[in-house]
Amino acid sequence: MVTVTGREERRIPVEDIRVRPSHLALLPDSRFLLVGGRTFRDEADGLWATNAVVFSASGTPEAEFCVGDDIPALVTDVHGGIWAAYGDEGIYGGHPESGAGLAGWNTRGQAVWSPEGRLPDHPLEGCTAATEGDQVWLVWYSGSSKGGTFLTRITPSTGDVVSYPSPVPGPDGFAVRGNRAVLTRRNHNKRSVELIRAEFNGTTWAVTGRHRLRVPGRVVMHCGQGRDGSLWLRTGNTWLRIEA
Repeated sequence: MVTVTGREERRIPVEDIRVRPSHLALLPDSRFLLVGGRTFRDEADGLWATNAVVFSASGTPEAEFCVGDDIPALVTDVHGGIWAAYGDEGIYGGHPESGAGLAGWNTRGQAVWSPEGRLPDHPLEGCTAATEGDQVWLVWYSGSSKGGTFLTRITPSTGDVVSYPSPVPGPDGFAVRGNRAVLTRRNHNKRSVELIRAEFNGTTWAVTGRHRLRVPGRVVMHCGQGRDGSLWLRTGNTWLRIEA
C-alpha cells in the first residue's frame, strides 16, 4: 500500500490478503481496512464468508469479518467506524445486515448502527459516501414511485440522522464542506465526468453550477470518495482532488 503525504511516499507490503478488495479505507493509528464488495454464504453451515480485513500499520492482518453483501459505497469515520451503503442484490439477497440498505460497523465486526425507519424511503442502491469531521454522508437511491436519490447525514456520536433529496440523480462522487458540496457523475469508461456544485439553503440542496470535466484516465464505477470537503476521484491510474 502506498501512502502519499505532501511529497513523502511510504510503501507498506501487505501480507496474506484473503479477500478480493473493492474498497480501501483508513483507520486510526495508521491501520487500514480492505473490503470486498461481494461475499457468499456457505450452504453447509449457513455462515457468510469474510469480506473485510483490518490490517496493522505494518501490513499484517489483525481481524477479519463480514460487513454484508454487495457494497458499492463504503467509508470510515475519524473514530474508525465503518459505514456501508448496499446494492440491490445485497438488500434483497438475504444477508441479515444488508437488508436495511445502510449500516454502520466497528472494527470488531459488530453492527453498531442501522436506519431503523429513519429514512424517507427504503434504499435500492448505494451510490457513494463521504465524511466531514465526525459526520458521515451516505448517498443512495430508492426504487419506489415516491423515491429518488437522497443524501443521508449521520452523526455517530448522537445517532442523529437527516436525509435530503439529492440535487442530482445517482452521483458517483460526493464531498461536502459546510453548506457547499461537489458531486460528480461519470461518463462510464470515458475520460470525462459531469462536475456539479451545490449549496444548502437551510432546507434543500440546490445546484449552483455544472460543467463537463476532462480527466487524465478512464472513469469506472465507484471511483469517488469525499473526505472533509475534498472529493478524491480516481481516473485511470490517477487520483484527482476536487474541493467543495
